[in-house]
Amino acid sequence: MLRWWATFALVIATVVPLPAQRPEVLVSAAASLADVMGTIARIYEMRTGTRVVVNTGASNTLARQIAAGAAVDLFISADEAQMGTVRDEVVANTTVDLLSNQLAVVVPADRPRTLRSARELTDAAFRRVAIGDPAAVPAGVYAKAYLQQLGIWPAVSGKIVPTASVRLALAAVENGAADAAIVYRTDLDAAHRTSLALAIPLAEGPRIIYPAAVIRSGRNREGATRLLAWLRGTEAAGIFKGAGFIPLGQ
Repeated sequence: MLRWWATFALVIATVVPLPAQRPEVLVSAAASLADVMGTIARIYEMRTGTRVVVNTGASNTLARQIAAGAAVDLFISADEAQMGTVRDEVVANTTVDLLSNQLAVVVPADRPRTLRSARELTDAAFRRVAIGDPAAVPAGVYAKAYLQQLGIWPAVSGKIVPTASVRLALAAVENGAADAAIVYRTDLDAAHRTSLALAIPLAEGPRIIYPAAVIRSGRNREGATRLLAWLRGTEAAGIFKGAGFIPLGQ
């Protein structure tokens, strides 16, 4: 009898198909996109049935992972330089300028103030100013370029607290490690203990570009291509705008 049941179970296991695994797209996206990409992932899965797994971090860190062979399907960088470092890993003719953003100066919420210009960061009241590492992190690269444009980089460079990502620059203000930070305007939605001191006018600030591209080492190239097309569409544009980003190429 036991032998009969074992044989029956084996037959059932052979002829009854297992549930198909849902298609999945792995996205590596800049840290500043963490919240909006979470929303995008939920809506896209609801629309298409395709699961979107989002890995966020500093763009330079994500680029190093891709260069090392990480099985990423789609990469969204916060600047063109980091996309350039993985040029050889990008599927030809898939790179697009997806989004833009705006720089902002934030201060602790318990010491709110309004700045008329980022030149005020030279004041003695600002002893420590957090930015993404200007040698690698896109937000820091943009911030340094803007301070150089204003001619105040030599005066503030000694105050700079470099961080591994733009979100960590924001955290430095929240935990008291910095008196101000230069972050993206969109990061304010993730802030709990910071106050906006100055939004850098778009016409004055650096040209911020978030390029996106399909990656050769990914396991779902077709899925990544479809997702990228959707990210450039009307519905995604509305989601990005709602989060404060500026969709490009509409």
